[in-house]
Amino acid sequence: MSKKMEIKKGIGVSPGYRIRRAFVLEEEDTTVPARFLSPKQDVESEIERFHEALKASIRDLEDLKQEIRKKLSPDLQEIFSVHQILLSDPAIRQKVEEKIRNHRCTAEYALTRTMRSYIRKFRSFRNNLFSNRSQDIRDLEKRVLRHLQGKKRKGINDLKEEVIVIAKDLLPSQTATFDKKHVVGFATDFGGKTSHTAILARAFGIPAVVGVGDLTAQVSNDDIVVIDGTNGLVILNPDEKTLKRYQQKERQHADFWNRLYTELKDLPCETLDGYEIKLWANIEVPQEVSLAVENGAEGVGLYRTEFLYLQSGKVPSEKEHLNAYLQALQELKGRPLVIRLLDMGADKYHHRSAPLQEKNPFLGCRSIRYLFEELDILKVQLRAILRASAHGDVRILLPMISSVEELEQAKTILEDIQEELHKQHLAFDENIKVGIMIEVPSAVLIADVLAQKVDFFSIGTNDLIQYTLAVDRVNEKVAFLYQPAHLSILRMLQHVVEVGKKNAIPVSICGEMSREMRYVLPLLGLGLTNISMTPVVIPEVKKIIRSTTLKEAKEVFEKILSFQTSEETEKFLETKIQQMVPDIFEVLQPTI
Repeated sequence: MSKKMEIKKGIGVSPGYRIRRAFVLEEEDTTVPARFLSPKQDVESEIERFHEALKASIRDLEDLKQEIRKKLSPDLQEIFSVHQILLSDPAIRQKVEEKIRNHRCTAEYALTRTMRSYIRKFRSFRNNLFSNRSQDIRDLEKRVLRHLQGKKRKGINDLKEEVIVIAKDLLPSQTATFDKKHVVGFATDFGGKTSHTAILARAFGIPAVVGVGDLTAQVSNDDIVVIDGTNGLVILNPDEKTLKRYQQKERQHADFWNRLYTELKDLPCETLDGYEIKLWANIEVPQEVSLAVENGAEGVGLYRTEFLYLQSGKVPSEKEHLNAYLQALQELKGRPLVIRLLDMGADKYHHRSAPLQEKNPFLGCRSIRYLFEELDILKVQLRAILRASAHGDVRILLPMISSVEELEQAKTILEDIQEELHKQHLAFDENIKVGIMIEVPSAVLIADVLAQKVDFFSIGTNDLIQYTLAVDRVNEKVAFLYQPAHLSILRMLQHVVEVGKKNAIPVSICGEMSREMRYVLPLLGLGLTNISMTPVVIPEVKKIIRSTTLKEAKEVFEKILSFQTSEETEKFLETKIQQMVPDIFEVLQPTI
């Protein structure tokens, strides 16, 4: 009897489509019973056995780092450098040793008790970015246990055919060692967009969906599974009709990308009537720059530097900042690099900011406010950015500016750092450009004042929509109220662009709104200087822009300003884009 088709909704963390048989990755049994040493067994010998397992685990991680360096980028190996640091942490060693000595228990039991206490602490944090770090601790626990117990990891290294991996969760070290020839997609019960596993999936280019729920309980080895990483869907045992649709979509997606790349890679991003607009990329790690450039990015409009802090679990040094920025500049080959200062807080934390844990973090000590509280962090980053500016076109982006006072304070600190570098005879761009994120309503209303004090605006639609509509964008209960096409948002965008033109400063947009196909026409019609987006969607946006005129785009924007509801606007824009570029619409729309 054939199994019934089921459609599961999760979080798409890496786009693309795959239809393959499932390989269900069984969880390793890490249940460690309470066992104690016999009177004849020596405590110090047990501690030495623990030390040897730690040493072997650290060697494993060094090998894994070298593998990552060859496959991806030196930056991603830092994930496992952190694992090495944790295993070398005297506090962890001491706690395990104390348990062995005080309770005369086995090294396995002492290790598990210690690591599980850390896991509980990490999971107690409400924000996903910090709680996701519990996966790293669990990964380390399993690694050391394997050496203590003399076991090898049950893996998928002997695969002979392409599969989709299904797992409760994937540890960073598991994802890092995937053989891309055979693992062509994965889906997990747990996980989020900010986990190290999700970041590695995007770097590998493997379609992936996480946070699906009880997926592993419903999938067996060799079941046919569809992964729709673009729309966050997992389809189990698709019926014949769905299977054929997704087979066609997978072929279309591959053909479409090849065709777009071939057609557009050497062509300017301009409308049919000759209006040119720059397409830039949003990145989190330097290795994304090569993909962005390959897809046609003319610069990086938003370098989110939070990953520098989150990947290492510590505050990066000036040298670490500088090396990351120089790597990005090297890949850009003269193209601009806009670096946003650390935007920590709200739903993003590292170990220094975690203790804040505010009741309403999105309205609390985040972004520039947090940096003013942690001046040492701010100054280290500014020094590195300034020093990098001596090697290429670097620009500074200040996050969540809500008042003139905040802007003036930030500029004063920047001037102090510039004076320091002068005294140390360290080179930097004396005329480095400084811009601000327009992402709160107060900044929109005083944009005319702010424009006189900065070199450019970058509109962050994610937070602007959230703060304007009073909608928590990660709250499922009010998600339907998060409406980029809301008339108030459209009027705000129009106002900021008009202010930019009056003051002769460039205005770009870098929020998620810029990656949605249906919004390309109105954003073009606004008269933005450039649009910054996820690297993978650049060819699609370029295709749309080259298929229309600036006159038509302006008419579209004027038309949607006459609508009173978001629903009317969304329907009109979707119909318009479907008529203009039906091939893009067909590839990206969900089949179900």
